[in-house]
Amino acid sequence: MIHAAIVGLGRWGRGFCESVQGKSARLRFVHAADSAPEAARELAAKHGFRLSADFSEALADPEVQALVLATPHSLHRDQVLACARAGKHVFCEKPLALKRADAERMIEACAKAGVVLGVGHNRRFWPSMQALKRAVESGELGQILHLEGHFSNEHSNNVKGGWRLLPEESPGAGMTGAGLHVLDAFIDLAGPVRRVRAQIVSQKPAPAPLDTLSALYEFANGTSGMLATIRATPQYWRVHVFGAKASAEALGEKELLLHRSGVAPQRHSFEAVDSQRAELEAFADAIDKRAAFHIPAAQMLATVAAFEATVQAAESGRTVDLG
Repeated sequence: MIHAAIVGLGRWGRGFCESVQGKSARLRFVHAADSAPEAARELAAKHGFRLSADFSEALADPEVQALVLATPHSLHRDQVLACARAGKHVFCEKPLALKRADAERMIEACAKAGVVLGVGHNRRFWPSMQALKRAVESGELGQILHLEGHFSNEHSNNVKGGWRLLPEESPGAGMTGAGLHVLDAFIDLAGPVRRVRAQIVSQKPAPAPLDTLSALYEFANGTSGMLATIRATPQYWRVHVFGAKASAEALGEKELLLHRSGVAPQRHSFEAVDSQRAELEAFADAIDKRAAFHIPAAQMLATVAAFEATVQAAESGRTVDLG
């Protein structure tokens, strides 16, 4: 059992608590840190962990083996580096960083310190996405030619303020909150991005923005891709991989549609899983050396690099070449 601290008790941090506390045999929280501890007293009493107002107190706790960060994105670099210096494993909610250079420093520091660095892309554990990855890796789709992805989640309809709407914390309109999940899926399925073009179309400013982001990708292996995300429309998830022999699309969390020539599409349905618990248990397994963390460092870096390039392309109107 890994003893961990949760840092940040907003919606996502509380979701981690509800997913693992008393339910996981691999990880439990013994400490929590939040800048507004009074609002978390009831949660701490419910789950039986110590509560403090400062990240440094959780980091200094001798019982804490690992920290789980659900904090504002701009804090990730310094907090991960502090964990590495303290010799403590660290799981960081996405985005790992907003800049490639910061991600490189974080990955290098954790590697030198010999601590596990995990990053939270929980959609990788969705049954539909795991089935899509199996379809790609098995070769049944043939040579992969193109990817399309869309994730919208009504964020601006439901969130009227707070740090997640600040441009410096969530650049690129819906790219940081939602589109990044699709981009991570692209990296997992097709490898690093070589070139990106993107645009943001905005029809209403914050605090309840109406905007869209769309991007065109060229991957290093020659595959092409298209991504779109909207912050104010009912939640929708689709990642579609087109191959020379067949295509497959993940629809939401639990469905996969397989398309072949001359036959009706095959629909596969799956049981839902707790993806937040699954990713933290994968992190715990990596700490215990049962298995390597499921997202390699090279993919972590490739995702941040492509994310930064997408934001740059959307804001500048220019094609960004990643080299």
